[in-house]
Amino acid sequence: MQNITDVYISPLSDSPYVKPFRLNFTQNGKQKNRDLLEVHDSVVIIIFNVTRKVMVMVNQFRPAIYYNSLSKADRAKSTVNTEKYPGSLGITLEMCAGIVDKNKSLVNIAKEEVLEECGYNVDASNLRKVMSYRSGVGVQGSLQTLYYCEVTDDMKTNQGGGINNEIIDVVERTIPELEEIVSRPGPMASPPSCPLVLVEKPTEEDSIAVGDTSTAHHVNVDDVYMARIRAEDLEEPQTSTF
Repeated sequence: MQNITDVYISPLSDSPYVKPFRLNFTQNGKQKNRDLLEVHDSVVIIIFNVTRKVMVMVNQFRPAIYYNSLSKADRAKSTVNTEKYPGSLGITLEMCAGIVDKNKSLVNIAKEEVLEECGYNVDASNLRKVMSYRSGVGVQGSLQTLYYCEVTDDMKTNQGGGINNEIIDVVERTIPELEEIVSRPGPMASPPSCPLVLVEKPTEEDSIAVGDTSTAHHVNVDDVYMARIRAEDLEEPQTSTF
């Protein structure tokens, strides 16, 4: 995954994923404009393995993270020195996620992502919607929908890792490990929706709030992450068989 070579920067002529445009408007009598991006909406899934009490997450190489690790001077160059900037600079820790690019319900897209990326075959009924919010509010404002699901070792049907040309490593982290990651100084190479807070198993009392699908809450997750999912009785993890 970290073996990144032959890196160069080129103009973007056309893309099925990102469409730049300028929005012009008048606000309080003043003419303004903003340069924006049209991108796909997405789903994110918090996966908790109840067999061993671990969070199931993913590592992957994110070119945007890698690019923003370059100095401004080196960004202006057409090629990137990968000895100076190794691929490890672009590796992120994330929750399972995927874009909404199919004519399917959000929950079924989330179900497919859990299987493709992490190898767990879950029923759509086991995916509980936490909330929907707007991400990247300064540039793109796409809708991201967050789900929570619990899995067991018996539900693991393949090794995951993505499909087609995706390169994804499935990783497991205990709650104490996530707390330690949160306490580290410096920026984290993770998206703002990543649960780098104590994420716990929902109780029955939380089920209505967690499962509410009636409203899309427009939350700026760059400033405020979703409220904790409360839980109880987290046991010491056992050794993973995967």
